[in-house]
Amino acid sequence: MAINQNHLFEELNGVKCAIVEKNVASGRVDFLRGLLEYNGFTVVVVASPPPKAAPAASAGSGAADLADGGVPTAPAPETFTVGVTDVMFNPVNAVFGRLLKTPGGHVVTLAYWQQREEGEEEGRPYFEK
Repeated sequence: MAINQNHLFEELNGVKCAIVEKNVASGRVDFLRGLLEYNGFTVVVVASPPPKAAPAASAGSGAADLADGGVPTAPAPETFTVGVTDVMFNPVNAVFGRLLKTPGGHVVTLAYWQQREEGEEEGRPYFEK
């Protein structure tokens, strides 16, 4: 049980892990795995459980008839939970504490962590935007 929502940990594949991110796509998993392993962390990735089903609509609702009318629902996209075996790891502290390095040797910024392009908009103060 975590003290707060900013430091989550749980058991993944039988190993106690600090949660880096939940419900991420496979491309994001590859990015996080490469970055975290470069920084010396052991990464554990497991498939996320499927989302819980929506509550059933009332009996008089037309939406319930549509769903039961044979229209197949699209399968949920496959997502993963990414964790590291170091339970002291906190992704917020790691990014803002400048503790992670890119493979190029630069400090990981928030834009890099979020896989955004660092443009001039990022460097401008909020009151000039």
